[in-house]
Amino acid sequence: MKEKTIFYCTACGYETSRWQGQCPACRAWNTLTEAPAAPKATEKARPVRRAMPKRLTELDDRDELRFSTGVGELDRVLGGGAVRGSIVLFGGAPGIGKSTLLLQACGSIGPGESILYVTGEESEHQLKMRAQRLGVRREELHVLAGTDINDVIAAIEELGPEIVIIDSVQTVYDPSLSTAPGSVGQVKQCAMEIMQLAKTSGFTAFVVGHVNKEGAIAGPKVLEHMVDCVLYFEGDGSLSYRILRAEKNRFGSTNEIGVFEMRREGLREVPNPSEVMLAGRPSGVPGTCVACVMEGSRPILAEVQALVTPTGFSAPRRTSNGFDYNRLYLLLAVLEKRGGMNVNACDAYINVVGGLTLDEPAADLAACLAVASSFRDIPLPDKLAAVGEVGLTGEIRSVQALDLRLSEIARLGFTQCVIPARIRGELKPPKGLDLIPVKTLREAVEKTL
Repeated sequence: MKEKTIFYCTACGYETSRWQGQCPACRAWNTLTEAPAAPKATEKARPVRRAMPKRLTELDDRDELRFSTGVGELDRVLGGGAVRGSIVLFGGAPGIGKSTLLLQACGSIGPGESILYVTGEESEHQLKMRAQRLGVRREELHVLAGTDINDVIAAIEELGPEIVIIDSVQTVYDPSLSTAPGSVGQVKQCAMEIMQLAKTSGFTAFVVGHVNKEGAIAGPKVLEHMVDCVLYFEGDGSLSYRILRAEKNRFGSTNEIGVFEMRREGLREVPNPSEVMLAGRPSGVPGTCVACVMEGSRPILAEVQALVTPTGFSAPRRTSNGFDYNRLYLLLAVLEKRGGMNVNACDAYINVVGGLTLDEPAADLAACLAVASSFRDIPLPDKLAAVGEVGLTGEIRSVQALDLRLSEIARLGFTQCVIPARIRGELKPPKGLDLIPVKTLREAVEKTL
């Protein structure tokens, strides 16, 4: 088979498939020279196979190797600790505390673990000042202030660390790409190179990504399918409490949460968030009730506040903070139809204290009792809690893990709890806690108010 050739101009580099006396580009005479043509992309030789398929029965079935980060709340959300060779994505709004948490973890991880901290947003001096403020002193912590992915890979290959932190992925770029740092292509390319290196070298990578109000087109959302674990840091900038949630976790549950309090010296773990959420709760005031929700395997008590006032508009106002807005409309309709309260002629406001978001149906009964208390202007007992789902016909339905909820309610000193009359399985009430079983919402209102 005859080898394909081309003709190129030695003066300007112009290429053509046939010989001509004059170059069409630079108009020079007798400058076209014949040379072998470069193979097309489809004609390139296949690369040498590096990975061979294996039978499922031949694969290694040993448990994943975990290690503790030294931060109990972070270990809880990760499923018991970080996994060797995994890549974890930290998402959250700028300034929420992602870098602070990871830097504190660097100082808490057990000795002997070599850490490489790649900072693209801060200089080495700024990172040193923040580490001193947080009290982080570690000999095995190496800092690289740079944004070139080639420099990052070279540092990883030279140091061979067990843990690599990229802060943040939006600042790292690949010079071989023409797009700007932070674009979709740059973010995905850099994250892919870090992921491939982590899988082959066995180090654990923590990648920080910022989330904006629009959903971050070039932020963590485009990386969620590539990483092993996706953690989101939530919280109101005006409040001191932060909640760490797992949106994806290949090595554990996604239902666990971690609670932190932001202080001047850094983030402090909150191992008992129920006491924190109920601190400062008013006594003898209408429109407040305590609910118990499950966040993974942890029961958490939260105060639900309601304010119901006669409306001055043609359409009553409805506002909720920390409670599903559509769920509020549904519960108000049930109170109107099945509870015998004319709440449709009133403005209704619902607020969950402490910055929590209650998206579990078990908080329905507490929200309804808080609204009924505010509507009648009669306070509920201070030591009363409520757990149950409210149906459209006004019935109170059972919820899961009721025994764990009741144990947490009793531990915090509550003496009464309104529960569904129809429960699943056998229930042993904790000592000192009186249960008030109810079948309908109207019955719950009459027994408590």
